[in-house]
This record gives sequence, C-alpha cells and structure tokens, in this order.
Amino acid sequence: MVIDITQERGLSHLDYKYLDGAPVCRFPLFNLLKPLPMDWMYLVYVVMFLGALGIMFGCFYRLSCLMFISSYWYVFFLDKTTWNNHSYLYGLIGFQLTLMDANRYWSIDGLRRPSIRNAHVPLWNYTLLRTQIFLVYFIAGVKKLDADWVEGYSMSYLAHHWLFDPFKVILPVELVSLLVIHGGGLVLDLSAGYLLFFDATRPYAIFFVSYFHCMNSQLFSIGMFPYTMLATSPLFCYFNWPRRFFSHFPAFCRVVLPFTSQEMQPSSSCVYPEVQSTSSERSETSTSVTKAPKMRLKHKLATIFTIIYIIEQLFLPYSHFITQGYNNWTNGLYGYSWDMMVHSRSHQHVKITYKDGKTGDIGYLNPGVFTQSRRWKDHGDMLKQYATCLSDLLPGYNITDPEIYFDIWVSINERFQQRIFDPRVDIVKADWSPFRPNMWLMPLLVDLSPWRTKFQEIEGSLDNQTEIVFIADFPGLHLENFVSEDLGNTSINVLQGQVKVEIVDEKKNYSLQSGEQMKVPAGAYHRVHTVSENPSCYMYIYVNTTEAALHENFTKLLELQERIRNGTETEPLPPELQPLAADDDQDESEVNVTDPIVRLFLKRQRRMKEVQKRREAGVLEKLERFAVKKYYTIRRGFLMTAIAMRNLAVGLPPMEQLTREVAFANMKAPQAEGNQDERLKDEVGHGEL
Repeated sequence: MVIDITQERGLSHLDYKYLDGAPVCRFPLFNLLKPLPMDWMYLVYVVMFLGALGIMFGCFYRLSCLMFISSYWYVFFLDKTTWNNHSYLYGLIGFQLTLMDANRYWSIDGLRRPSIRNAHVPLWNYTLLRTQIFLVYFIAGVKKLDADWVEGYSMSYLAHHWLFDPFKVILPVELVSLLVIHGGGLVLDLSAGYLLFFDATRPYAIFFVSYFHCMNSQLFSIGMFPYTMLATSPLFCYFNWPRRFFSHFPAFCRVVLPFTSQEMQPSSSCVYPEVQSTSSERSETSTSVTKAPKMRLKHKLATIFTIIYIIEQLFLPYSHFITQGYNNWTNGLYGYSWDMMVHSRSHQHVKITYKDGKTGDIGYLNPGVFTQSRRWKDHGDMLKQYATCLSDLLPGYNITDPEIYFDIWVSINERFQQRIFDPRVDIVKADWSPFRPNMWLMPLLVDLSPWRTKFQEIEGSLDNQTEIVFIADFPGLHLENFVSEDLGNTSINVLQGQVKVEIVDEKKNYSLQSGEQMKVPAGAYHRVHTVSENPSCYMYIYVNTTEAALHENFTKLLELQERIRNGTETEPLPPELQPLAADDDQDESEVNVTDPIVRLFLKRQRRMKEVQKRREAGVLEKLERFAVKKYYTIRRGFLMTAIAMRNLAVGLPPMEQLTREVAFANMKAPQAEGNQDERLKDEVGHGEL
C-alpha cells in the first residue's frame, strides 16, 4: 500500500481528481459524503501513507493501523467509480491488521517495547488472513461457474494477447480461449486455496499462482493487486518460515536481518495449556497432567470475532437480495462480490437527452460531461446520481427544471448490443432505492444468448474491411442512428422479429421481416422501430470506405517507397511524393510535405518504427523505461503533497510562484515528452483520422 497510494489510490494525480470549485459530478456511497478542499485531501493521503508506512515498519502499530483504515475507507467510500474487488480487499486486510499482533517480529515497536519483542502471535491472526485469501480465490472460482465463463465468452479477447503465444503453438486461438483462459482460470481459482493449505501441494500451488498473478500484471491495469496476491502466498506456510529462511544467510549479514533464534517469549494474547505436577504417596516419581487452558475475556472475544467475520465474508457475496437496487446485469455491489473479470462489456451507443421543463426545448449532452468517470454507464445508482447532478448544473446554462433521459447500448459477454436503461424514463424523477429492484433497468436478453455462435460464423465469413454490429431491441422502442459519410454500403439485416426502418429526410418507412435486408443512406439519420411482439434482432453491415481507400493508398505509397530505397524506381517523382525519399530520422518540419495522404503515411511510418524499436528493446532498456516512468509518477505525487502541506501551514504563495512549483512537479522524463507512451500502442491503427 505504500507503493499503491501514489498510483492506484491517486496521490500522483490528486489535483486532477479533486478540482476545487469545478462543476464535477461525483459518485460517493452516501450522497452527503463530500471531498475536502484539495489541500486537505492531500493531508488525508499523507495520513494514509504514514499509516501504511507505520504498519510496514511496525512503528506505533495500532495508531498506524487506525490512521490507515480511517483515511482509506473515507477515500474508498468517496468514489464508487473506483470500486473494485482488490480495493475492497486492501481495506479488509487493513481492518484485520488493526486487531492483530503484527508488530511482534522485526519491528520498531519491538525495539521500543521488549515485552512484545519476538513474542508469540495467536493462531486466530493467521486463520483470519488465510481464510480471507482463500475466499478471494474460491469465491472468484464459484462466480466463474457461470454459463458465459464456462462456454468461453467472458474474456475471449485475451486469447490474442502475446502472453498466450506459447499455447498457440499447439492449440488454435479458440481452444486457447476456452481451455487455457476460461478453463484454467476456473480450475485455478477453485483449487488454489486448497492447494496452498496442504504441505504436499503448497510448492506447486505457489508456482502456479505466482505464474497466474505475473500474467495478470501484464494483462490488466489493476495496480498492485497481482503483487499483493504474490505477497499473500507465504501466509499459508508455517509461521516460522522467515526464521528458517534467514538462518541460511552468512553470519555477518544477520546483524541487519530478522531474528533467526527460535526462542520466543509468551504473549498475553495467546492461550497456553496449564501443566500441573502430581505425585503419588507410594511412589517417589511425579507425573505431569495437562489441564485445559483458562480462557480470558479477550480470548473469547477474539474467538467470537473470528467466527462472525468469516460468516460475514461468506454471506456478503450472496447478499444480493438485500442490495437489489445495485443489480445491473451483475449481482449486487460489484465491490464486495469477488466477481473478478467475469464479464466483458462493450458500448456501441450512448445518448443523453435533456428537456427544458419550462419551455419544452430538447437538446443533447456530450456523454461524460461534468464527470471524469465512465462507469456511470453501467450502474443504475451512479446513473441516478449523475442525472441528479446534471439537473443541478444545467440551470446555470438557462435550462429550467431539466428532464434527463439516457439511451445506453451495451453488449455483455459478446451478446447483442441492447439497452441497459429505459430511454423513456426521466432519471431525475425516477425512483431508486438500494433495497428495491430497479424498475427502469431493462432485462438482459439471455434468451438470445445462443445467437453468439451464429455471430462467430457471420463474422468469419466477412472480409477484413467489412464491419458488423449486432443489435437487439424491445417492442415499442426505436433506435435513432446516423450513418457517417465515411461508411459506404451500410445495410440492415433482420435476424429475428419485425422492424420498421424510417428514413428521416425522405419521410419514408420500410417494413422488414426476419431474413430481409435494406440499404440505408449515408450522411443521414434513420430510425429502426421494433414493431413485433417479441424483441427484434438485426445487424448493421458496413464498410469504412474512407479508411479502406486510405489503406489502399498507404499500400501503394509503401510499395513506391520500397522501390525508391532499393533503386528500382526509374520514373521521376512528382513534388508531392518526393518526401517519400527522405530519411526516416528527419523531422516532419524538415520535410516539405504538401500532400495530406503522404503526411499521414510518413507519420504512420514513424510511429510503426518507434513501436518496433520499443518491442525489440532489451530487458535493461525496458526496465529503465519502467523505472523512469514510475519515478516521475511518484515524484509528482510527493512534490504536489509538499506544496499542499506548505499551503496549509503558511498559506498560498503568489500565483507566479505556485505556477512555477506545479510546473516543476509536472516535469516529465525527456523520452516521455509529448505523451509518447500514450501515442505508441502495441497495435498501430489510424487514430490520426
């Protein structure tokens, strides 16, 4: 957590997250919970950081634990958009450590207080931590006993990642997805806790879970979670493994290493059996009798707490009948259910419509306006908070008593794109409660799930330039869509049900049955009305003609460039193509490029060369790049914190000085200038369009 606070917890970009005075919509657990002024938020993070540091060193341990969990849970509850399972896990472990004796071995408190130095730790401490990690694995596996996961639809896109290239040598991509990613993930989660528990299987379990977490660190942007789980594996070993491990070091190193002596002093937190000597009158010998230990109140409370906590952790992931208002195609509050990477989503269409309650004027908002998060699109509780916030902000833009309507289309686990919320409901006035079902949440069309096999067949029959989108809609609703002029030959094919296609400009309607299709004009709006009694299913098939033409031009320019460089091009080049003969290392400003297609081509060539260079970089170079990036991230966090603490202590300096200080904190590594890391992706596309 000492490392994590500067990154996933957000210390390095805290000033971007908590903008003082800016009209920002936030998503706290309780609407009354507000962020402090920005400088005070930095102080909260200082408290959290010092608490984590104190826990790590075992320094003023109880105080450090209280500092950490109070600030951590405040930040956690302050923003639901950052909720995930591992953030919840960090808070739980922090809470558990507050009640444990985790400062008995190699701690600063042990140096300060000889009475606790090298003392026994009660077994319930280990039991609680081991059970918590066991549940993280096991319940995540139980949650994967879902039809979508077992059939290989949840994370199929991962099969194309380079990490799975070794498996593709012997298996096709489809089987890598089904057997390795989905099957392997299910088996590992269900069995990891048991395998870690037993001595005979623990070495194998540690190997496989370590490999699993190292892969996760490359597959997902989940911060410190893989490294946290790596650090928890030794919890399942014998409690004295550090002593045995450090005893193998040379004697001169042991001065700075933890104790290796097995002599430990008793602790008042532990219960010891009482031994009583008895002697017989006829015999001079005495025997020892072990009596039941005496349980003090603190021991009984520790036992009760352990049992209650474990029961509560078993109950919460299945408590969805309580928090019914949070159900949005996933069960209950995502943050405590251990539904880790069980679902993949894609959003095809997001529209926010407002209506002036006084004049009746209708307008549209840019999706995501006044907020820094995108998770509101998938959660009814956040959508309600977002709509309420928008209704409070829009009167400042001469919109009175606004009504807010959301039309959001989502595909979950490769299903049809479908609405998640009712677009006819004004969310500002809509009723929502965490304890009642969300009535304006549209049901997931699970009856249409078998179509996914047909999707794969249809997509496999198309060429590389043809795109396809599968749509399902409810009776009585319609999809309003605009076909860009870049998209040529766009057609609608009805797969099931009956629809009416309305061409807005032509004011004409066309009825389509299952199996029928029609072309829709480019550069114009149309509406697709579902007129059948059951949900309709249809698909858009289109070609991005602009990108196809650009790709064709790029191919011709690449062939011409190759001929120029190998000397086989004998025809003189026209002025607009002469930049193709320039050196790749020349800057764009040094080459007079007049043709926009040639400019895009050269820009793409430079990007591809830089990507290739980064891919082929050695291990040391990659490690250096990683270390430099982390250094500047952590550096910014600490410098901005120092500025905030100075502001709280002595007040704000002149604006010129503050500007210089922030500019110094924002300093980037030389090779990262111009957001190079963000521009250089593994797969080079045509983002410049």
